[in-house]
Amino acid sequence: MTTDQEAVIVKKDYAKNPSGNIKLMPGFPSTSSKPINIFCDFDGPIVDVSDRYYSTYHQALTDTAQFYRALSSQRSTDLDFPLKLTILSKAQFWHMKQNRVPDLEIAHQSGLGAEEVDFFRQRVVEIVNSSDLLPLDKLQPGVDWALNLLRSQGTKLILVTLRDRDEAVEFLERHGLKQLFAGIYGTTNSQAAYQNYAQVKTQLLEQAMREHQITQMDADWSWMIGDTEADILAGRAMEIPTIGLTCGIRSERQLSQLQPTLIKTDLLCAAHYLVGINSLQTCG
Repeated sequence: MTTDQEAVIVKKDYAKNPSGNIKLMPGFPSTSSKPINIFCDFDGPIVDVSDRYYSTYHQALTDTAQFYRALSSQRSTDLDFPLKLTILSKAQFWHMKQNRVPDLEIAHQSGLGAEEVDFFRQRVVEIVNSSDLLPLDKLQPGVDWALNLLRSQGTKLILVTLRDRDEAVEFLERHGLKQLFAGIYGTTNSQAAYQNYAQVKTQLLEQAMREHQITQMDADWSWMIGDTEADILAGRAMEIPTIGLTCGIRSERQLSQLQPTLIKTDLLCAAHYLVGINSLQTCG
C-alpha cells in the first residue's frame, strides 16, 4: 500500500468524524505522558509547491526566449542568435530541485547561454511569489488528518516558515487549519522561502521557543519538522531533534547528508510516529 493510499484511508475516517475527535486504535495511549512541542515548516511539509515552482521555471524560460528573440531582431544579422530551448518536464525539473541542482545548471540544460542566464534567474525571482502563481500551491495529502491527530494528543503546533507570514496565514485560513497552531512565525521577505535562508529560519525558531517558553530542557519533547537544509540546521542549532520529510524540495539522499534525527516520507507518517501509532508499516 502506498502512502497516498494510506492517506485516503485515514482521510475517509476523518470524513466520518469531522469534529476532529480522533479515536485511537486499541492498545495505544490516548495521551502522551508529556505534550510534544512541534515546530513545523510550511512549504514542503504542509504545502506542495511543485506546481508553482515548475510554472515559474516554464514562464521564466518563455519570457527569456521572447526577450532575446525580440532583441536579436533589432541587431544586425551577424549578431543574430535564435534560442533553441529544451523545456524540461516537471518530473525532470523537480528531480533536479530535490537534488539541489542550481538554477544556473537548470538554465543551461534548458538551452540558455551565458548571456541569457542572468535574465532567466532574475525573472524567476520576480515571479515565483506573484499573485498569478501562488494559487498553484496546494495542500499535501493527509496534512489535515496529521495536524488534527497531533492536536488530539495535546501537541503544541507552532508554524515556523520562511514564507511571508501573511501568505501562510491566508493559506491556512482558507483550508481551515489556522486554529490548530499555537503560533505562526514567518517573514516579511517574499524571497526568503525561495532562497532558503538557514540563519533566518534559526532566528525564527529561537523566537518561537522563547515566546512559548520552550527551553533546551524540553528538547526531548520538542521536534523540528521540515524538508530543507534550513529546517535541519535550525533544529540542530537550537538543540532539538529533527525530522526531514521527503515530500518536499529535497530528496532522501540530500536529507541524509544533513543527518536529521529521522527521515519520513510526509507529515502524516511523522505524526503517526510521534504519537506512537505504528500500524502503517509502509510509512518510511
